[in-house]
Amino acid sequence: MPRRLPSLNALRAFEAAARLGRMHAAADELSVTPGAISRQVQQLERSLKVPLFQGSKNKPELTPAGLALLPVLTAALDQIEAGVRAVRNAGASGTLDVSCFSTFTVKWLIPRLFDFHAHYPEIDIRLQATGTGPSDERSLCDVAITVGALPLQASEQTTVLFAEHLGVVLAPSLAKRAPMRTPRDLNTATLLQTQTRQNAWPMWAQAAGCDTPTANGPAFEHYYFTLQAAAGGLGVAVAPWHLVADDVQAGRLLAPFGFCESGLHYQAHHGTPPSTKGRLFCEWLRAQARTSPLPPPAPTAKGWPASGPPSATPPKINKNKA
Repeated sequence: MPRRLPSLNALRAFEAAARLGRMHAAADELSVTPGAISRQVQQLERSLKVPLFQGSKNKPELTPAGLALLPVLTAALDQIEAGVRAVRNAGASGTLDVSCFSTFTVKWLIPRLFDFHAHYPEIDIRLQATGTGPSDERSLCDVAITVGALPLQASEQTTVLFAEHLGVVLAPSLAKRAPMRTPRDLNTATLLQTQTRQNAWPMWAQAAGCDTPTANGPAFEHYYFTLQAAAGGLGVAVAPWHLVADDVQAGRLLAPFGFCESGLHYQAHHGTPPSTKGRLFCEWLRAQARTSPLPPPAPTAKGWPASGPPSATPPKINKNKA
């Protein structure tokens, strides 16, 4: 026997408007205009041959018929949503092995994992630091987060998260003793290095359009150690924005020259065919990346004042015109 039901869109519009108490709120929730909500409600009232709202448009109140219909619709739509979610997330349980850089894990991923667990409590994330364990063990990970150039062709197995931005950072206490006004000041500063990213200073200098300063400071095994040393005032470091965003925004680190794109991108790779839990994790990563704060830009297109990037040698002065 065929079901004799009003329009599903009309039922959803009424349920949202009645539950939220305002047409505008219902329109925001359903991503339509308030006028569309009103028309759908009126269509439902004509179909049922009974008014569902009464009073003014600014403060509508439910009629007895509306009060009777609302809890039934809310329960039905909740059940539909739960059923759709169950089908969509079928297989979204068990352990998901994720390989990523240790500093990225500590500074960016772990502080956000509570949100993933809140949405997918049945998926257990097991993290593995890139560069540890045998290579064949790492290849068995469900998702691998890497940094590198963008692939020449889009791939269903790769989710691009965000472009890497590099910047010079130092502690406020060090900035008071040795202000960083121009990149020339780096030549007299202690420049911290990271063994796993030995090209950080040349890469930043190339992106910023200035000469590469001489890296004369200590080298640390991991970026996390380098950033801790910078926060402790031991020297100046080059760091990706996503690793120092919280510290810069909290004032624990200063970024005197802003941040420039390095040309690299953080990417998440999953196997073929992707598992449901791997697909959900990559979609969640992309959503988190989109909501991450943007880095402070360099002063101009190349990161320096309008006079252009500073040179390693001062310009010659024509004494006849001095």
